Amino acid sequence: MALKIDKNQNLSLVKRVNKLLESRPENDKDTLEALKELSTFFTDNTLKNRRNLRSKIEKKSLTINDEFLSAFKEVKSTLDSIHSDVLSMNNSIQTMTSRLQSTKTQTISLIDRTTKLQNESKKLSMQHEVANAFISTFQLTKHEIEILHGQTREEPISDEFFIVVNRIQTIHSSCRILMQSGYQTLGLDVMQQMTLLQESALERLYRWAQNQCRHIENEQIAPLLMRAMCTLQDRPVLFKYIIDEYCTARRAIIVGAFIDALTLGSKIGGTPNPIEMRADDPTRYVGDMLAWLHQAIPIEKENILNLLKACDKTDVSDQVKHALSHITESLCHPLKSRIEHIIALESPATVLYSVMSLIRYYRSIFTGIIPDSVLVNDLSDLLDLSEKSFNTRLQRETRMALGERAEPPGQDLIPAASVSRLLTFLNDILSVALIVTGEDREKDIQRIVSYIVDPLLQEIDETATRLPVVDMAVYLLNCLHQIHSTLSVYEYMDQRLERLQAQSDAQIDTLTSELASSLVANLNLGPIYTILQGKEQGPMSAIPGMDPLSVKEFTNKLESLLLMPESFLLPQISLLQNSTYRSTALKRSFQVIGAIYKQLYEACHEPKNDYQNPDGLFARTPDELLEKLISQ
Repeated sequence: MALKIDKNQNLSLVKRVNKLLESRPENDKDTLEALKELSTFFTDNTLKNRRNLRSKIEKKSLTINDEFLSAFKEVKSTLDSIHSDVLSMNNSIQTMTSRLQSTKTQTISLIDRTTKLQNESKKLSMQHEVANAFISTFQLTKHEIEILHGQTREEPISDEFFIVVNRIQTIHSSCRILMQSGYQTLGLDVMQQMTLLQESALERLYRWAQNQCRHIENEQIAPLLMRAMCTLQDRPVLFKYIIDEYCTARRAIIVGAFIDALTLGSKIGGTPNPIEMRADDPTRYVGDMLAWLHQAIPIEKENILNLLKACDKTDVSDQVKHALSHITESLCHPLKSRIEHIIALESPATVLYSVMSLIRYYRSIFTGIIPDSVLVNDLSDLLDLSEKSFNTRLQRETRMALGERAEPPGQDLIPAASVSRLLTFLNDILSVALIVTGEDREKDIQRIVSYIVDPLLQEIDETATRLPVVDMAVYLLNCLHQIHSTLSVYEYMDQRLERLQAQSDAQIDTLTSELASSLVANLNLGPIYTILQGKEQGPMSAIPGMDPLSVKEFTNKLESLLLMPESFLLPQISLLQNSTYRSTALKRSFQVIGAIYKQLYEACHEPKNDYQNPDGLFARTPDELLEKLISQ
C-alpha cells in the first residue's frame, strides 16, 4: 500500500516535472512578472535562501496587503468626504430648483412683455430703415447740395457736379414710379423740388460753360466742357447760346491766326514764312491762302466735334455745320479782298486760269465740309469773277497775238508768225489745264480752245482768201496741220479734230483738182479728154489731135512725167508741211491722169478706131502706169 502511494506520488511528480519542462516561461507574461519581482529580493541562490523562499514570499505578500489596506483607508476617507459634499450639493440644488421654479413662474409675464417690446422695436427699426432709404433715394445730401450750388459763382465745375446732376435726373424719373404706386402728392412734391434744383444747377452750368467758351485759347476741349454740352443738350436755347459764344471766341482766334500767317508766318498749311512774301506770284499766293484754310477748317471742325462729342450724334450734325460756317465767316473779308485784288491785276491768262482752278478746287472741298456757308458763297462769287476776268483776258491776249491786221504768209506758205504765237499761247494755257482735275476740266479745255482756235481759224480764212487758189489751199492745209498737231495731244478734242480734218479734206480736194488740172494742161490732155468724152462719127484715129502721132507724143510726155515729175507738178506742192497731205493730193491727181490714160488706152485698142499697132503707141498698161505714178 505504501509502495502504491509512493508510486502514485512519483507519477504525479513526474507529471509536474514534465509539465514544467513542457511549459515555455518566456511566453507566460505572469510568470515573467513573478520572476522579475522575485529577482528583487532573491539575490543569492543558496540552500538557505531556497528553504526560506516560501516564508519570504509570504512576508512580502503580507507587506503588500498592509500597504493596500492603508491606501484603501485613505480612499475610503476621501470617498466619505466626497459623499458629504455630494449630499451638500444635492441640498443646494434642491433649494435652487425650488427657487428657480418660483422665479420661472414670476418671469412668464415679463417674457411676454419683452416679446411685445421686441416686435415693436423691429417694426420701428424697419420704419426707420424705410425712411432712411426714401431719403437717400429721393433727397440730396447736404454735401451734394453744396456741390450743386457751389460756394461762389466763380467756383469751377467738377466731376462731382455732374454726378449730382445725374442723380437729380434719376430722382426726377423715379418720382413717376412713386406716383404710379399711389403716392401722387409725395411724388409731385419731390418732383417739384428736384425740378427747382435741376434748373438752378443748369443755370450755373450754363454760366460756367459760357465763361469757358469765352476764354478758350487752345485747341484742346476740356472733358468737363464736353460733359456740360451733353448735359445742356436738352435745353436748346442754352445749348445754342453756348455754341454761339464758342464760335465768337474761335472767330477771333482763327482770323488772328490767318492774319499772322499772312504777315508773320504759321505752321498751319506748311507756310512758316509770311504768305504776303509771295504776293508777287499770284498763283502761289492764292494757293497758299486757300491751303491754309484747307488745313485750318478741318481743325476747327474737329474741335467742334470734340466739343459735342458726348452729345447725341443725330442732333449735332446741323449744329456743327452752322458753327463751322459762323467761325469761317470771319476769314471771308481778308481772303476775298486779297483774291479780288489779284484778279483785278493785269495778270496773264495762264495765271488767271491757275487762280480760277485753285478757287474752284478749294470751293468743291469746302462745299463738302460747310455747304451753304458764307465762305463757300464768297468763293463762288470769286470763281465767277475769276472766270469773267479770265475770259476777258484770254480774248484780249488772243487778239494781241493775232495783231490788228492779218499777217500774209510768205512765199514758203508756212503759217504766219501770229499763228505760231497763238498756238504757243494755247499750249501754255492747256498745259495748266491738264494739271487741273474735276468735272469742269473738259468744259474749260473746250472753252479755251474755242476762244483761241475760232478767231485763229477766222484770221487764217481771211488771209487765205487773198491768195490764189492753190496757194490758199496749201496755206490753209499747213495752218490746219499745225493746229491739228497742237490739239491732238490733248483730251476732249475729238469733235474739234474731226472738224479740222473735214476742213483739211476740203482743201485737199481743192488742191487735187488744181493739181490734176495743171497736169492735164502740161500733158496737153485737154483735147484728148474732150475727144474721148465726145461722140464723133468714124474712127478716132482720123480725128485731129487723136492721130497716132499725137497719141505717141502724149505717151512720151507721160514718160517724161515719170522721169521728172517736178517739172510737171505745181511748185506749191513741195511747200506742204504734211507729207500725208502731199501724197494724198498727188495720188488723187495721178488717179485722174491714170483714168484718162486708161480710157485712151482702151479706145486705141478698139478695132473700130482704126489704130495700127496700138501696142506701139503705149509703153505701159494703165495699171503699170498708175502704179508707177503712185510710187513717185
